[in-house]
Amino acid sequence: MKSEKPTQEDFDNWHKDPNNWYLGFLYYNPKDKRLLPPKRLKAFGWTVNFANPYSVLILIAILALIPLALLLKY
Repeated sequence: MKSEKPTQEDFDNWHKDPNNWYLGFLYYNPKDKRLLPPKRLKAFGWTVNFANPYSVLILIAILALIPLALLLKY
């Protein structure tokens, strides 16, 4: 059985569902395979889908670059 690709309506419904937002700003939805979905207030950019392990790896990599950049600065 082939799973259907989510529609824009699915993405919008998931985005509006308060059960997918922990503490009001942490997005966690295992059905949503996007790495970086829009933030709750879309005008503020993108957030990490913590249900997607690749998203978490990207976040860790970005956070690891900060101390590395600071160390290389001196």
